[in-house]
Amino acid sequence: MISRLLRIFRGFTHPPVWVAGLIFLVASLGGARAIDAGMPNPPASPTVVKVGVFLADILDLDEVNETFQIELVTVAEWEDPRLAFDPAAEGTEMKLFQGQFQFNEVFAGWWPQLVIINEIGAGDISAIQIEVRPDGHVRFLEARNVTLETPMKLQPFPFDTQTLEARMVAFGTDSREVLLEVNEQMMGATEEHVMENGRVNIAQWRLLNLDMVSGLSSQRYYGEARPVSELLFTITLQRESASVVWKVILPLIILVLLMWAIFWMEVDNLSDRLNVAFIGILTIVAYQFLIEGSMPRISYFTFTDTVLLYSFLVMCLSVLESLVLTTMCKAGHKAAAVRVDHVARWAFPLVYFAGLAVSYLYYVSRY
Repeated sequence: MISRLLRIFRGFTHPPVWVAGLIFLVASLGGARAIDAGMPNPPASPTVVKVGVFLADILDLDEVNETFQIELVTVAEWEDPRLAFDPAAEGTEMKLFQGQFQFNEVFAGWWPQLVIINEIGAGDISAIQIEVRPDGHVRFLEARNVTLETPMKLQPFPFDTQTLEARMVAFGTDSREVLLEVNEQMMGATEEHVMENGRVNIAQWRLLNLDMVSGLSSQRYYGEARPVSELLFTITLQRESASVVWKVILPLIILVLLMWAIFWMEVDNLSDRLNVAFIGILTIVAYQFLIEGSMPRISYFTFTDTVLLYSFLVMCLSVLESLVLTTMCKAGHKAAAVRVDHVARWAFPLVYFAGLAVSYLYYVSRY
């Protein structure tokens, strides 16, 4: 037909003939199939969308910026009778749309735009697919890497357990239009994947639990608060504390123990006693800078901060004890000073370790 039109247009030499040719072209194309404009509205009020999240991997956890990066596969299923088709007429039992081009340019049906509220950036979509069954059942799959921001409770550090959250909503719709429900089968698949594949656990962390619940939240997309269906996906991780204990806390305790060698020095030898004590104090200050570089700018004390401060105060008290003993010796009470020094040999360790135990129980039981 196109070649015939070209031959006709070559014979046009006057404007009226051009107009007639244009009319002929429009009439010839009238029987062509128009591009489907799509179905912008949800198929029901509300449309129930069953959503499941498969946790493929935990890529990173950044306590300083309070962010974590995960690899997710999101699966959503709903019923849309408008997309039903006759398998015999179409010659297939399932219509499949794969990849970004087919999803954006070919698929003309409605789908929920599932967004994670606390996501940073747009994420990296690695795969996308939509399946349509003859009865109008639609299955949407999307694999992507996402970076999420979530508040962390670091008070018991390094004995802390973190619950990381991902809050998912159907963007632009409220609960009267779209209602999100949890697909429990996907959670079971993730748990089996974690048991079979240890790489899901990242360095210094152990995966304890996964959970997903549905609920309602209030969002102001339209200028007024409307109830929006929301899914809360939580990942519970427990820190493997051995590294911090062996590299920071235990060397600090040993340093304090070594500093107590001053209790076996002469009570009137103030110079040597102070030299040992101040070396320990300066070392604790260096430890504080070491911990500060790996912790977020938080306004509360962690267990490690408490241990550092407590050790610092105990060393300062040992300096004060040496000054008191020197004063007693100068006043002629050297025998009493020796007795006080003998008591300090046991009093300081008992008070120090009792304080550590109380601090540990307080942070672990409360948080």
